[in-house]
Amino acid sequence: MFSLSFLLFACKSKSQIKVGDKVPVFQLKDQDGVTFDLATVLGKQPLVIYFYPKDETSVCTKEACSFRDSYEKFTKYGAKVIGISSDGVASHKKFATHHNLNFTLLSDSDGKVRKLFGVPKTFVIPGRVTYVIDKNGVVVHEFNSLKDSEKHVTEALAALAKM
Repeated sequence: MFSLSFLLFACKSKSQIKVGDKVPVFQLKDQDGVTFDLATVLGKQPLVIYFYPKDETSVCTKEACSFRDSYEKFTKYGAKVIGISSDGVASHKKFATHHNLNFTLLSDSDGKVRKLFGVPKTFVIPGRVTYVIDKNGVVVHEFNSLKDSEKHVTEALAALAKM
């Protein structure tokens, strides 16, 4: 019992970004190897930033394809969709091409941005968390679910509709 409790405690992040927090600014390479600087889009449009475990895994692919299939709804709200995982630029390029992904994928290979957001792990699996951020850079919605990948899209769209 103690070891399970310890593992669960050790996997939780103490500083996870929450609703009402300012989003931290960061720079990462996108699927084309171009440096994306969050500061260049803050104040211009709402953002949907989702962290996911790994390219080409079944649940992550389902999630990415759901964001792709709903892309027009996101653009209707003026929102920019950004997916982040620890996979490298080449993996993201292959993943985006294979599934015709029409949004930005960022490579957080050293996990610094994941840590900056405080995205929790479940044992050794990197967390799946989606943040909706308003034009002012404030988190207005957060959804955390490893298994229910498609609900990340419906939750994000519902949050954008309320803005």
